[in-house]
Amino acid sequence: MVSKNVKIVNEQGFHMRPASVFAQEMAKFDSEITISGGGKQANGKSVMTLIAGGFKCGTEVTVECTGAEEEAQLAKAVEMIEAGLGD
Repeated sequence: MVSKNVKIVNEQGFHMRPASVFAQEMAKFDSEITISGGGKQANGKSVMTLIAGGFKCGTEVTVECTGAEEEAQLAKAVEMIEAGLGD
């Protein structure tokens, strides 16, 4: 298991389009990913749980990956979040 804290910089947070792009990218990895922050937790491969998490701009979240490709998955997840989730 590996984890890292990162701040959401996308102005709208995890809304539909970035949540979809993020979940699709995370599904490529043979590892599990959990995003948690603000008292909420979401499966990083599920668009609906990412949106339901209500992760807004400025929220510090913990990205946790577990599995065969955990290091690569964590690096990609952090990269995407720090880049604004494609927005």
